[in-house]
Amino acid sequence: MNPQAKLVFIFSLLLGTTTTITSNHWIMAWAGLEINTLSILPLISKSHHPRAIEAATKYFLTQATASALVLFSSMTNAWHTGQWDITQMTHPTSCLILTSAIAMKLGMVPFHFWFPEVLQGSPLTTGLLLSTIMKLPPITLLFMTHHSLNPTLLACMAIMSAALGGWMGLNQTQVRKVLAFSSISHLGWMTIILSFNPKLTLLNFYLYTLMTLSIFLTLNTIKVLKLSTLITSWTKAPSLSAMLLLTLLSLAGLPPLTGFLPKWLIIQELTKQNMAPMATMISLFSLLGLYFYLRLAYCATITLPPHTTNHMKQWHSHKPASTLIAISAIASTMLLPISPMISAIL
Repeated sequence: MNPQAKLVFIFSLLLGTTTTITSNHWIMAWAGLEINTLSILPLISKSHHPRAIEAATKYFLTQATASALVLFSSMTNAWHTGQWDITQMTHPTSCLILTSAIAMKLGMVPFHFWFPEVLQGSPLTTGLLLSTIMKLPPITLLFMTHHSLNPTLLACMAIMSAALGGWMGLNQTQVRKVLAFSSISHLGWMTIILSFNPKLTLLNFYLYTLMTLSIFLTLNTIKVLKLSTLITSWTKAPSLSAMLLLTLLSLAGLPPLTGFLPKWLIIQELTKQNMAPMATMISLFSLLGLYFYLRLAYCATITLPPHTTNHMKQWHSHKPASTLIAISAIASTMLLPISPMISAIL
């Protein structure tokens, strides 16, 4: 792709995201979402491979439907209350339609079917954008309207997302699909706490973004797309593979790594709200995710398969890892000791 064109698309992506997260009016928020969708489409389909074109088409149709529902819910609310302000979403039907629309934009269960397919058809760098920055505007809209949304509906969708994200990731061999189901599972953790402590939702999203950034950049550096390639990639960059192991375990939420912090705070808050059964269920469902993170970590660093493999071992690379990978990997694994400071900020 032409570098100038890529720069224009990335600038439009940042413009759309900024427009949505800074707007108070529904039409401005909707316009930002549309700019976002249109600017990511060329980045998904830039390889001109049939799978990439299919992914771009699926993404466009899903996001267009979700944007139409956002517009419809805001118009219904304005019709009944005369308010276009995002924080004044009070009509029950509008809130229900808005919840469905944002769940579709994020890829939450039961609107999750498009997300693994789109991520599988995209390059790793575009997959990183889809998993992180493209989720920021819808999560901001959830944050701004959380007082109006139905907590029972959000809790049910969250539990289903955590269960399905863990369950469907178990038998995947493509790394991008595993990370897509991991994203769906994390969305469950973000949504379940939204009605009670929305700042925890944002904290979870920021830390998830940090860990996902580290994983996608590492995979992009060692050029890995599936498990069979991951098995032989440790010879190329042993230090990167070791950091990938720690970051994957952090994403799984194991102590004493960074990923344990949001899960710990969310379980604590749910228990305070007398929702211990919900906390127990979502914790048990996260064990399903732990299995496939361990599988990825095992393939990345611990062993070569006992049988002879058709894949050649890769040459050792002496090129130093980028500073961004180093910073994100350290932050992804070592932020737990400063959790009292983070809790004080919240």
